[in-house]
Amino acid sequence: QVRLVESGGGSVQAGGSLRLSCAASGNTFSANCMAWFRQAPGEEREVVATIYTGAPITSYIDSVEDRFNISRDNTKNVVYLQMNNLKPEDTGMYYCGAEEPLKRLPLECYRATGYNYWGQGTQVTVSS
Repeated sequence: QVRLVESGGGSVQAGGSLRLSCAASGNTFSANCMAWFRQAPGEEREVVATIYTGAPITSYIDSVEDRFNISRDNTKNVVYLQMNNLKPEDTGMYYCGAEEPLKRLPLECYRATGYNYWGQGTQVTVSS
């Protein structure tokens, strides 16, 4: 069983920054696919960034490629999402996801399907 707890959301103006944290507990963290998803009101949940916790393998959707950075601290079992130059279209509920047990190759963590554990979400609101 895996438990994920997100934190770090808030309200910022366009151009601002936030750092989200996802604390994982309950199972091994050293070799999993983990990801940040977001869901805007009336929209489907979309993957934003993914990471393989066993190696520096990351992926991003095009709209955040140059602004967001996903990283992990395996000593603390935490995955971060540093978000810079935020835009109003980044507004939404951000969720941390994990796949446990890992059923794919690390290079396939970018695929949105397969994540089976979720946190409760943290709200990010960006005003223009």
